[in-house]
This record gives sequence, structure tokens and C-alpha cells, in this order.
Amino acid sequence: MRPRHADTRTATRRLATRRLAAGFALALGLSVQATVPSVARAQNFPAKISDSLFWKLVTDFSEPGGSFRSENFVSNETTFQWVIPDLLRITKPGGVYLGVGPDQNFTYLIALKPQIAFIFDIRRQNMLTHLMYKAIIEESMDRQDFLSRLFARARPEKTDSASTAEALFTALAAVPPDSTSMARHLGEIKDRLTKTHRFVLSDEDLATIAYVYQSFVIAGPGINYNFSLSGGNGYSRGRMPSYADLQMATDSALVHRGYLATEVNFRALKTLETNNLVVPLVGDFGGPKAIRAVGDYLRQNKATVTAFYLSNVEQYLFQDEGGNRFYKNVGTLPLDSSSTFIRSVFNGMGYGSYNSPMRARQMLASMLEQVKLFNEGKITSYADVIRTSR
Repeated sequence: MRPRHADTRTATRRLATRRLAAGFALALGLSVQATVPSVARAQNFPAKISDSLFWKLVTDFSEPGGSFRSENFVSNETTFQWVIPDLLRITKPGGVYLGVGPDQNFTYLIALKPQIAFIFDIRRQNMLTHLMYKAIIEESMDRQDFLSRLFARARPEKTDSASTAEALFTALAAVPPDSTSMARHLGEIKDRLTKTHRFVLSDEDLATIAYVYQSFVIAGPGINYNFSLSGGNGYSRGRMPSYADLQMATDSALVHRGYLATEVNFRALKTLETNNLVVPLVGDFGGPKAIRAVGDYLRQNKATVTAFYLSNVEQYLFQDEGGNRFYKNVGTLPLDSSSTFIRSVFNGMGYGSYNSPMRARQMLASMLEQVKLFNEGKITSYADVIRTSR
């Protein structure tokens, strides 16, 4: 659940970041790089983007950052995979994926097989979290290695390339975190980003990456939407699903779609990241720059949007003029009849008994049709958005 907020940081968050910056700078002296599933390349993107172009896209397309009431390290949407069977019937591989938030986007990427992905989020921390993931994924040989690095634990024993996600997390639960491994892996993340890729990150950016990484290590696979090292726990009603829970979830056909569900899925994600094809941006859905800049870039490359995962951002956009600005932004994107919105509907909104904060109904809608309805004055509220979704 993700409202927009003004560009501000709490005093607690600043203090936590400064302490981590000082601690890690002292411990490490204080930096990541990126392959796409084989699909028909009807559009114009290369199989790999250079480090310099990747960083230019990140910096040139991004907007000033803002804040959010939760750290939002992981999703709180237990059913975000459920619509994947329908998406596979509607959409075409080889296009462009757009999304918001943390790593649930990876699961959609594996299923939809785009040529390139852009992840928008108003929080700069989310962009930096994606860079952290990028570095760890690129450094990892397989799923066990990835989990070992992400949570600073020894490689889970008695698991192999055929192990299920449940088996991996069961084995990992028995392994404690290790501070020496944490310092080593954090140094590798920093070096991958700043030395291998030569991304220009400020001291505050590096401190934020350290903060995020330490959060994953301390919380372990039980990390959830509410977790925060800086003191506040954000939106805390009800039990939120953990990172492990979400990786063990299924789609509506009971197929495990998570990016750690199989070795094949993880290798596909590693390919995308290694080829610099998952581009995280700092951007407000209703802002003046990020979405429009991506639209211009896609048109230059004769590319079309496959899908746009929105979570429930629109619920907050329509509390002011942000909803109108968002639909005007979407109207600048190159779309076709298969371009599809993926949205999460919380608290029922008139559709069943989804009245728990960690339950959401996933809904789909044609992007072209909803932009048309907006232009005709038939979408003026969030209720209209849901009414015209399925």
C-alpha cells in the first residue's frame, strides 16, 4: 500500500542512516552490474545495455525523491501472483514492463518476459534497494548463493538446484546470520556498484544501501512490510506476509511463480539484471517527468508497454489531483490493445471480503481502454478505476 508524500525524511531515519554510514565506512572503508530470457525481439532494444547508458537512464529519468509511511522492504500483497495466468493469455512477450515497489516485480518479469523493465517509486530508497538486489543477483551463482548473500548466512545445506522454495527457506531458517559475512557481502555490493559498474553514488546513497542490507540481515527471511530498523513500523495492522511467505506463494492455478521458485526462474532474473535491463527510477506516478521520459525513450526505440503493475498507488493519487496527472502521463506511453494494468485492491472496495491489510484482490484492465475512458471524463475517481477493471 503506497501513498505519495512530500520529499521529507524523519529525524529518526536520518539518525539511523548517519550512524550506519559512519559504522560501515569505518568497517569497510566504503559500492553492482547486469541477461534477458530468449524471446522474439520484434522491438528495438539491444540484448544488453551498457553501464553508462543504464546509469544515464536512472539519473536522467528520475525525479526528486519523496517518503512513505513504511520502509516497504517487501510486498504486503499475498495474492499478487494470482493474475499471472490471465496476464499470459492477454499480453505478449518481448515488450516493456513497468512497475512500482520492491521485488514482487521480479516475479512478474519472469512470467511476462519483457525486453526491458522500468520500476518507478517515489522513494529513492526503493531505487537503491533495487541496486542492492542487482549487485547480489549478479554476484550469485544460484538461489542458495543468493539467499546466503542476501541474509548473510551460510549456504543452506541439503539443498540443490531441484529444491523447492519451501525446502530452501526451511533449510535457511536453521542458519544464523554472521556479522563477518554481512560486512564482506556489503563491501561486495558497494564494489560491484561503484567499481565494476562505476555508478556514481553519494555517501548518503551508500549509507542507505547499508541500512537496507542490514535490515534484511537482522530480520532474516521473516522480514515483512512493517519492519524498520529506524524505530517506526509504518502501517502495522494485522500480520504481514514475510519475504519467505511471498516466495512460497502460488498463482491462481497453484503454480509457483516466484523468482526463487526454480533455478530456471532465478537464472532468467540474473540474465535481466546482468544485462542492465531492470532500470529502477525515482518517480512519482503523478509527477511531471519520470513516466513521460520513459514514454519518449520507448517511442524512440519503437517499443510498446506490455504491462504496468500499480499496486494500489491510485487509491492515494485520487485523493487529490494526482490521479488526473497520472492518467495524463499514461496517455503519453506507447500502448496497444494488449497493454495491461495490474492493480491491487485492498479493504474490499466493494469486491468481496478482502478486508485485511495483508490481503488484496489483484485486478486487470486494458491500459488503452482506461486512458480512453479518462479522456471521455468517465474515470474521475478511484471507484471508477475499480469499476472498469476485472
